[in-house]
Amino acid sequence: MGLINKLGGSMLQGMAGNLNEVSPEALNQEFGMYLMDGETIAMGFRLIRDVVIFTDKRIIDFDKQGATGVKMRVDSINLSTIIHVSAETAGFGADDSEINVHYIASPYFKCSGGVEVAEKKFEFPKKYNIQPLYKYLQEIAYHNHETLNH
Repeated sequence: MGLINKLGGSMLQGMAGNLNEVSPEALNQEFGMYLMDGETIAMGFRLIRDVVIFTDKRIIDFDKQGATGVKMRVDSINLSTIIHVSAETAGFGADDSEINVHYIASPYFKCSGGVEVAEKKFEFPKKYNIQPLYKYLQEIAYHNHETLNH
């Protein structure tokens, strides 16, 4: 497949809202300065200019803004705050796969006023097998659920 076809495919996937996998080495080179000491990248994905990285400590979402993409918002979901994960696999046609991560957004897990929960959706191209990532995140959610409730 030629370079133009590869770029066109990536552009179409990006325009459809799909994340394409990028090597941890390439992500570390570009975004390593945002990692905490001792934090390592497990996997990461790019959507045109935006990037999401899964590390051993958190999920980091890089949202490049504006026409030039120089301005960027960086947001993190600590793995210790993930309490529920759901997945939807791709069907026939133009359907894509997605993983929804529900996490505790309030600063304290146990507080008298309750906790604030937020949700983040990640869409993947039909060809990407989301099952290993879902399993990984679900194991984290289960562990967190057991820890918070005992």
